[in-house]
Amino acid sequence: MTKKIRYNGRFRQTFIYLGKLLRMFIYQNDWKVLPMAAIIAGLVTFAVGNNIFKTQEGTLSGCFSLVCVCIWNGFFNSIQSVCRERPIIKREHRSGMYISSYIVAHMLYQMMLCMAQTVILIVICNIAGMDFPDKSLITGSFMADFGISLFLITYAADMLSLALSCLVKNTTTAMTVMPFMLIFQLVFSGGLIYLEGPAEKLTSLTIARWGLEDLCTLADYNSQPMVTLWNTVFKFRAMEIDGYKPIEILTDSILQEGKLDQVLQESGLYNTNPAYNYLPGTIWKCWAILLVVIVVSSAASIMLLQFIDRDKR
Repeated sequence: MTKKIRYNGRFRQTFIYLGKLLRMFIYQNDWKVLPMAAIIAGLVTFAVGNNIFKTQEGTLSGCFSLVCVCIWNGFFNSIQSVCRERPIIKREHRSGMYISSYIVAHMLYQMMLCMAQTVILIVICNIAGMDFPDKSLITGSFMADFGISLFLITYAADMLSLALSCLVKNTTTAMTVMPFMLIFQLVFSGGLIYLEGPAEKLTSLTIARWGLEDLCTLADYNSQPMVTLWNTVFKFRAMEIDGYKPIEILTDSILQEGKLDQVLQESGLYNTNPAYNYLPGTIWKCWAILLVVIVVSSAASIMLLQFIDRDKR
């Protein structure tokens, strides 16, 4: 076995290790990530409801939920994939294994997993009856733009998690750190929690921020109606001032004149987000940043393992 590894080139070694990963997928139950992805997607789409792509509030919360699914899938895919076989990597590296071949094999394998999870998520969204937009900014098909975005978010999270798996010494540490990574990604996404000052600047370091910006732009968030203002005002219809109910009169007038849709649309115009401007450049920027995360994380994985022989852990 030692000679086989020593005299194989980088290209051949890549496919040797890719074959090993595929066998582990089948025989060591790594395939369980796919039904798990389906269950998570099902729960999230059930919770999101039918307002996604219809109102600003529904789109923001729905896109945030989809980003959460992608990041969870990506993190869970690779968080244990390297650290669980660290002793094997040391031994094989001393026998002639190229670290770059090993990591590239993981990249190819994780890419296939992320593609499968993206397809599963889109299928679940369709089964849940999501009403997808017809417009497209990049490919001419919203579903193609949507699929590419979901894949890049998932794969970026996967590669970041792979780098962490190369850094930590065992699976226990990896699973301890992963929740903190998730919390950082979701809290500093800049979507559902208002951030300002230094906290706002941290959003640029998260995959969640760029994933949310990507999906909200694709959904044309800024052109959608806002319902929160109307719903809030409507709750105060019974409020009296000196025996006079001004809010009830106002809301009844809007309803009687059939102006509700116009009010909701005008409310949306006052709640636009410049980050979600419906432009191809916004999508290209988000995709480019996610690709940078993928490349940097992959390079970090190689560098972290390059001197594994000196690791006394």
